Amino acid sequence: MRRFLDTLYGAAGLLAGLSTVGVLLSVLAAIVARQLGMNIPGTDAYAGYFMAAAGFLALASTFKHGEHIRVTLVLNALQPANRRRLDIVALAVATVLAAAFAFFSIKLTHDSWAYNDISTSNDATPLWIPQTAMAVGTVLFFIALLDELIRRLCGHAAATSQQTHE
Repeated sequence: MRRFLDTLYGAAGLLAGLSTVGVLLSVLAAIVARQLGMNIPGTDAYAGYFMAAAGFLALASTFKHGEHIRVTLVLNALQPANRRRLDIVALAVATVLAAAFAFFSIKLTHDSWAYNDISTSNDATPLWIPQTAMAVGTVLFFIALLDELIRRLCGHAAATSQQTHE
């Protein structure tokens, strides 16, 4: 199971990286077209879609690599037992919030599909297509948080960016 989850987080990180390349290509296409006196409709919208996909798909991978920003001032001031308790409480709250976020992201994507909602910009893209990346990213983030909560409850230490880069 550990290998499967790590592969899943890695695949989402790879898709986030590819989405970042999509932002670059969309912006470059718009710049080149503008220099040639042409217009490629929707390049700004697609750059935004790729940017959102990159952000959401990267959530689980960056979290599992210990790269999310954490305010450790309070945690570092506590005794180890209390630090562990507070960390578990924070993970539990984050897991609940991520579950709600994932649920409503899926609901938004489904509603956009059900009502044939399209972009109001000149690309007229069905909105469920870019929203799918958001829904997948939030579900994977929820899974990563739940995974980490279970690991901590079992006594495993938190991943740090130094541990994951070694």
